[in-house]
Amino acid sequence: MMLTSFAIGQFPVSLRDLVNLTLGGAVPPMVETVIVQVRLPRVLGAVLVGAALAAAGAAYQGMFRNPLVSPDILGVSAGAGLGAVLGIFLSLPVIAIQAFAFAFGLATVFLVYLIAVAVRGNDPVLVLVLAGVVMGTLAGAVISLLKILADPYDQLPAMTFWLLGSLASLNPADIKAALPMVLIGLAPLYLLRWRMNLMSLEEEEGRALGIDTTRLRLLFIVAATLITAAAVSISGIVGWVGLIMPHVARMLVGPNFDRLLPASMLLGAMYLLLVDNLARSLTVTEVPLGILTAFLGAPFFLWLLASGRRVWQ
Repeated sequence: MMLTSFAIGQFPVSLRDLVNLTLGGAVPPMVETVIVQVRLPRVLGAVLVGAALAAAGAAYQGMFRNPLVSPDILGVSAGAGLGAVLGIFLSLPVIAIQAFAFAFGLATVFLVYLIAVAVRGNDPVLVLVLAGVVMGTLAGAVISLLKILADPYDQLPAMTFWLLGSLASLNPADIKAALPMVLIGLAPLYLLRWRMNLMSLEEEEGRALGIDTTRLRLLFIVAATLITAAAVSISGIVGWVGLIMPHVARMLVGPNFDRLLPASMLLGAMYLLLVDNLARSLTVTEVPLGILTAFLGAPFFLWLLASGRRVWQ
């Protein structure tokens, strides 16, 4: 699929050109530029963002024992969106917009956590999720305000396009900036993946086994949030990947997080690669990823709900 992705687009690239460039052979300069500078970052970005969002989704669904949870449940996507829209509103360079998205995504989740600690309800998880919903709604309101105040011919289209998600403007520096953050977030999820299975138990059962479930859940939340913020900062808001792919993986390999995490990442990477191929080949004008993931994801998720209920029972 990755090889096919290099050949898809408005500029034709043949399989022969790909093989020649891979083996160090001669190819036209324009073809080399398209492959190395345009499509290579894009293909790598689709794999990275798809795998990252799917991993975060699998972690969140396991932690909250809820199959309807997605990576933006604690407001990280809304916060990142607010940061990016503010950066565009202030006419900042691209790297600063991505930095704003990353910082605001993390700051929003940190604020959600502080609110949950201050409220101290009977159900800490429920309070955390509700605080995330509130902060996400508030960030959405500020985004709407900035869109009203923005220049309708320059800033508003850029804001709208970013909020719908796209990999069109990715370059190698974006991949280098996001990859370390994703790997840092994935490390605890992978190294402690067997403990993630304990998150499906009740709090009392986990503590009876000698596991500090509160501290473990906080560690997983920080890791999954870091992954999501890093992915969203370079791709914009791409929905449905983190919600659907863990479900598909769970149907294929079962709920054991040892197998669920790598399966979700593989499926997430393949799914976003497929969606990105469609985005740049369906029409002359590129279709934002968020629109395609919604068109593909909504009916697929309804089918999953109808056919895969027993997996969670």
